[in-house]
Amino acid sequence: MTVVEGTPADAPAERPAVREPVPFGPGTLLWDMMGLYSGAVAGNSAFILQSMHPTIGTVVDQLSTFRTDPLGRAARSFASVQTWVYGGQEAVEEGRRLRRMHKPLSAVDADGKRHHALSADAWAWVHLTGFYAAVVAARYFAPAPLTPDEERQVYDEFLNLGRILQVPERMFPAGVEDYWAYFDDMVANTLVPHTVALEVIDALDKVPPTVPDPWRRILAPVAMAGGRVQRLITVGTLPAGAREKLGVSWTRADERRLRTVGQLIGRSTPHLPERLRYMPIAYRARQAARARQRLEEALAKRPM
Repeated sequence: MTVVEGTPADAPAERPAVREPVPFGPGTLLWDMMGLYSGAVAGNSAFILQSMHPTIGTVVDQLSTFRTDPLGRAARSFASVQTWVYGGQEAVEEGRRLRRMHKPLSAVDADGKRHHALSADAWAWVHLTGFYAAVVAARYFAPAPLTPDEERQVYDEFLNLGRILQVPERMFPAGVEDYWAYFDDMVANTLVPHTVALEVIDALDKVPPTVPDPWRRILAPVAMAGGRVQRLITVGTLPAGAREKLGVSWTRADERRLRTVGQLIGRSTPHLPERLRYMPIAYRARQAARARQRLEEALAKRPM
């Protein structure tokens, strides 16, 4: 996720108290969901939604390495996201680090308006697109979509995650229904077809620019084949309103293809070994949590 001050005039009402963030652990849905490779496939659509925000798009356009080092940027983003959920107390420090890193970042758009990377509405939007991505990933690429109760639990956990990232409490929609009203309003009235979003879509089936020239011809067919699937997933997991603004088409045949790919991923993922289902930080954290539980059980049973 790429993050990006200015509070909208119609910001959600102030909440009575600020709650401290609580590190995640076993028993939370995000602990089971966020580290899955299959859950990460909606990451591109989340980034596109973020970059369609005028502030985020402007800052990313001028200051991000997404053009010169797309693979490195993606690797750093995934590592940071994994730390938020699986890093224990390190998650809280990662949230502070991100705020420090983005605090000096600002850029001026073509109309002369300055945008700040820690704009309250933009910073919140970056975080809250993650809930959309989690719901959509479960809808298409999990064995079953989230139930209403699971969706509410995941949203509550995303609020806690927002506290780890120091998103202003007043920016949180109060509940799931409020969230979807907020999300639809953002797509309809705030997002724009920013050049960054269009570039990301255009680059989906191209070899990254950091690949050395001798390898480009060899990798081009692979990139094109993989890019078709990546484009299908990325465009298909965008909301219809965002697709319309970006001028990308989506047909019933495309939807059928996406659901076929999604069923293949959703049905096969549970049968893979855990080390192949989860990204490295998540896998190690889950191993460590089980080892800690076994230690606690052994300590509880020791002779006294």
